[in-house]
Amino acid sequence: MASGGGPAIVLVRPQLGENIGTAARAMLNCGLTDLRIVNPRDGWPSLQAVRAAAGADVVIDRARIFTSAEEAVAGLHRVFATTARPRDMIKPVMTPEAAALEIRRVEATGQKCGILFGAERTGLDNEELVLADTIVEAPLNPAYRSLNLAQAVLLVSHAWYRLADETPPVRLEYSDTRPATRDEFLNFCKRLESALDESRFLFPPAKRPAMVRNIRNMFHRMTPTEQDLRTLHGIVASLFSHRPKE
Repeated sequence: MASGGGPAIVLVRPQLGENIGTAARAMLNCGLTDLRIVNPRDGWPSLQAVRAAAGADVVIDRARIFTSAEEAVAGLHRVFATTARPRDMIKPVMTPEAAALEIRRVEATGQKCGILFGAERTGLDNEELVLADTIVEAPLNPAYRSLNLAQAVLLVSHAWYRLADETPPVRLEYSDTRPATRDEFLNFCKRLESALDESRFLFPPAKRPAMVRNIRNMFHRMTPTEQDLRTLHGIVASLFSHRPKE
């Protein structure tokens, strides 16, 4: 499901239908659906693009074809261009993250943005770059900065998507259980301590308080779930029910 809105992705002279399809997948991963294609080398429509899109049909079906980058950016208010090569042009250069922030800011005013991506082998030429207000350049290994088309699209699209995403950076999936409540935790601790008293593990009596604290802290650190405690209760019950009789 696309989120709607977002920048237009403009692929200028893409060479392979497969690359268009994988770029469409990258777009839909990030909730983007406005795909504009300038002079695809292998023509359009493309069965290879459909196959490589792997279900991103909403992007492929809505794709629009243009004969020039100038036509493709018509109606846009701000244009960003991706390149990894230095050019003799004085333009602001932004990282994908900075560009995403700027795109969000512009979109908030009701204006539409677009991002240009060049051909796989040659990138954007100077006539296409001059259409852009801003250059987007990802910080990559200086010794090897080559990205395929879908990688480049995903890198920039994901920077835009993440700004509105509220996924916590770390989370624990509980599946069919839940975190244990404090009373459940203390109930288990008391049962375990009673069993350890019976087995004379908590001995001598002078050391018992410190030993109990250490045991409770150990289980605290594991932040047990309700299922964990049920399993631990079962372990305690099993161990002591099978204890040899004196």
